[in-house]
Amino acid sequence: MFTGSIVALITPMDEKGQICRSSLKKLINYHVINKTKAIVSIGTTGESATLSQEEHINVVMMTLELADQRIPIIAGTGANATTEAISLTKRFEKSGISACLTVTPYYNRPTQEGLYQHFKAISENTELPQILYNVPSRTGCDLLPETVAKLSNFQNIIGIKEATGDLSRINKIKELVKNNFLLISGDDATALDFMQLGGQGVISVTANIAAREMMQICSYALKGDFINARSINKRLTLLHEALFIEPNPIPVKWLAKEIGLIKNDTLRLPLTPILKTTRLKLKTAFQYANLQRL
Repeated sequence: MFTGSIVALITPMDEKGQICRSSLKKLINYHVINKTKAIVSIGTTGESATLSQEEHINVVMMTLELADQRIPIIAGTGANATTEAISLTKRFEKSGISACLTVTPYYNRPTQEGLYQHFKAISENTELPQILYNVPSRTGCDLLPETVAKLSNFQNIIGIKEATGDLSRINKIKELVKNNFLLISGDDATALDFMQLGGQGVISVTANIAAREMMQICSYALKGDFINARSINKRLTLLHEALFIEPNPIPVKWLAKEIGLIKNDTLRLPLTPILKTTRLKLKTAFQYANLQRL
């Protein structure tokens, strides 16, 4: 269920910045058709930082409703206050979500012991499967392999989304955790290399635009066919890079609008509209990738 290509889904909004249900439905259908393995609802790419908690919960529940059990839904439930992360997680108990993706606390920069106690407290307050999320470039703290190993002993902490882009991390973590602990890349540019080193998939931004191709790359990689996987990934290399020229999800929302997946590329401040120079680079990357328009 949690291997292969998992999309970090964008949150479509109308011109006024309200959630666009029709575009969300189209996005979900796109991923069902193209056999994406699961959807992460309201992670970083879903603009969790600018949604109220009520909106956050409503979008996850709307995604569950529109998915209609056709694809697993993973809810982003991270927060920089442990009590808030627990509260948000408990709101999804018995909702139908398949797991939670829980980012390391941001801004307050806890110690490794603080990180351990944070995730331990969440784990002890829910039966929902938990996927740790380590992205130091955004949070200001790094969940080290030794701490991941300690956390892997909790039955419902089932894996980690490792988004440092540091490929040496995977071997360090693999040596310390139990064999069934999931290792999922959070960096599209290095995801295939991550899988070749033993990772089981990627939580992908690129999949918002190239769902079929990311599914194929991961499927080949999981079978050990890295020749075909690299052949497809080579076409996506410029796209992996271009989608992060400006802060995520500015580029991916604009490109999703351009190819007809969503109606508007509306963002909430402090995110701002895409630059013209970035648009040109995205168009070039999209053409190079040879992706089909809808």
